[in-house]
Amino acid sequence: MNAITLVLSAALLLAGALLAREQGLYHPIIALPFVVLSALTFLSLRMANVWQKFVVLRMGRLQGVRGPGLFMIIPVIDRIVAVIDERIQTTAFNAEQALTRDTVPVNVDAVIFWHVRDAEAAALRITNYREAIDRVAQTSLREMIGASMLAALLSDRRSSNEQLRAEIGAKTAAWGIDVMSVEIRDVAIPVALQDAMSRQAQAEREKQARIILGSAEAEVASRFVDAAEAYAGHPAALQLRAMNIIYETTKERGATILIPTSMIDSMNPASALILANVAAQGAATSVRTAAE
Repeated sequence: MNAITLVLSAALLLAGALLAREQGLYHPIIALPFVVLSALTFLSLRMANVWQKFVVLRMGRLQGVRGPGLFMIIPVIDRIVAVIDERIQTTAFNAEQALTRDTVPVNVDAVIFWHVRDAEAAALRITNYREAIDRVAQTSLREMIGASMLAALLSDRRSSNEQLRAEIGAKTAAWGIDVMSVEIRDVAIPVALQDAMSRQAQAEREKQARIILGSAEAEVASRFVDAAEAYAGHPAALQLRAMNIIYETTKERGATILIPTSMIDSMNPASALILANVAAQGAATSVRTAAE
C-alpha cells in the first residue's frame, strides 16, 4: 500500500463525514457515496516504483504488467500475483567438498550478479525464480569444478567465472533473467594439501635459484676465459692489471701488502719503479695519519 492511496481514501472519508455533519443527523445517506468511493480507491489504486513491475491477472488470465507510476485495478476481478524488482540482485552460493577433475576435495564460495529482464516470464514461467537461481548456480558450480583441474581452478579464475556466467545465463534466459557476472570469492583446499603445495613451491624456488646460480657461474667462467685470452695476447695489459690491483689495495689506511719476489721480477724495471713509488706514497700517507 502506498501513501497516495491512503491519503486519497482518508480525504474521501473526511469529506463525506463533514458533508453529513453539515446536513444534520437526519441525512447520513449523504456520506455513503464517499465511503464507497474511499473503499474503491483503497482497493484499486496502486503505485509502482521506478524499479518495480506488477504482474496483474484478470479472472486468472494475464491482464498485463503495470508500472512504474500509478495504475488502477478492478477489485475482486483483478489480482496482483507478483511484484518484480528489476534492479541488479546478488546471490551468494557455494559448493562444499566438491571433487575436482584430479579428485581433490575443495570448498568454493561464489556470488552471482543478475537482474530480471522480462517480468512476465519471471512471474509466470517459474514458481520462485530466486530459489531457482540459487539451485542452478550451485549445480553449475559443481559441474565446473568436476571438469577442472585444481591448478587451473586456482590460477585461472577469470576463465572459470566466464564459464559459470555462460552456463547459468543459458539456463535462466527462459525465465526472463540475465546473468551479468559470476565471481569466485574463495577456493579452500585441505590443510594437508596446502602443506604439500607449499613444500612443492619451495622446492621449485630452490631449483630455480640453483639454475640461476649455475648459469651465473658459467657466464663468469666464460668471461674469465675471454680475459685470459686477451691477457695472453697482451702481457703488458696483464702487468697493468696487476699494478692496478695493488694500487687499489694500498688505498686503505694502515694496509700492509706482501708481494712475492717472483711477482716483482716478472715486471719490467719501469713497472717496478712505478710500484715502488706507489708503495712510498702509501707509507707517507700512513706516517701523516699517525702524526695527526
